[in-house]
Amino acid sequence: MQYHKLGNTDIDVSAIALGCWPFAGGKVWGDQSEEDSVATVHAALDAGINFFDTAEGYEAGHSERVLGKGLTGRRQDAVIATKVSPSHLAAGDVIAACEQSLHNLQTDTIDLYQIHWPNWNVPLEETVGALETLQRQGKIRAIGVCNFGVQDLSAILELTDVVTDQMPFSLLWRVIERDVQPLCIARNVGIICYSPLAQGLLTGRYASADDVPEGLARTRHYADSRPQSSHGEAGGEVEVFAALADIRQIADSLGQPMAAVALAWIKQQAGVTSFLVGARKPEEVAWNLPALELELSADVVAELNRVTELVKRALGGNPDMWMSPSRMR
Repeated sequence: MQYHKLGNTDIDVSAIALGCWPFAGGKVWGDQSEEDSVATVHAALDAGINFFDTAEGYEAGHSERVLGKGLTGRRQDAVIATKVSPSHLAAGDVIAACEQSLHNLQTDTIDLYQIHWPNWNVPLEETVGALETLQRQGKIRAIGVCNFGVQDLSAILELTDVVTDQMPFSLLWRVIERDVQPLCIARNVGIICYSPLAQGLLTGRYASADDVPEGLARTRHYADSRPQSSHGEAGGEVEVFAALADIRQIADSLGQPMAAVALAWIKQQAGVTSFLVGARKPEEVAWNLPALELELSADVVAELNRVTELVKRALGGNPDMWMSPSRMR
């Protein structure tokens, strides 16, 4: 396993982070066995994955509670990242939300406490003040953000030390390369990547956009005619599936699965601290580990960039995968 420092802290996190949203089950993920989830946490730790990402908003804290149970007796081996919801960014609400997350996770300290989405109706100074209070009390070790574009990230960096920005980033979602990634690099803010496999597209499991489940075909990759889409844009279906064919060809030439190549690419991008992968059963933890051993040559990286350039152009500069106008600024 490879490890990186979390921003300018002394916290070492694995290059692969386990995304724990699936543990929540419920309306998004369907039935999920708690026993399987706990066993998956143990399998991740045994594989050297020490970084676990969850949120209070995942089925009203259920994901946090399951993760807390999974880490019983092994808390010292884990780095926990959780998130405060945008509806809880007033000072008192931040404090209360953190206390509830600590209870859910069965821990005294959250290693990385992240703002899940911006809330432009609450002064950032108020939220930061509460976060710094929690930090002084030892209830959180480091402050991070998620889904913060350049304007909001710049603003919060004027107020406090933010160590990470969690953003969507993949071969099929290179939007942050325009301005968010350069700012993160310049200010030593680590990028935590979510959806590094573009919600399954980069595994090669879908032959066309029509094969993608409605619940996933909501991003701006897809046409606004998709049943659950609400972005109101033409999307980039033609460009996406043309790029996937090219990525598959490159992966085949390397004798590697598409997913391994896609994750190796993200691993080698500047500023990336860790990328999130999901697993619902212990055996699924091992699926993405080979990407850590795969080092792509500069020529292969350049070719992957070339074949996904039209997707990048089609998606434009909005870093929000789902909505237009953007909820990130």
